[in-house]
Amino acid sequence: MCLAIPGKIEMINDSLKGLKMAKVNFGGLTKNICIEWVDVKVGDYVMAHAGVAISKVDTQEAENSLKRLDAILSDFNN
Repeated sequence: MCLAIPGKIEMINDSLKGLKMAKVNFGGLTKNICIEWVDVKVGDYVMAHAGVAISKVDTQEAENSLKRLDAILSDFNN
């Protein structure tokens, strides 16, 4: 089983030839993610797994997923 997390693209970097990267915000944690194989722009949400965007997701769906994840983590920490 794998876990993909939704994140919002903050910046796209295409300076590496053949490998498009993006700075993606995962609910406050920002990571560099490969977006080479998805058609996205700044402000879009992607599902990412192991440092690679695997699909673009609807904004509302992504925000709902992040809220549910926050609730689960909050319950876990209490």
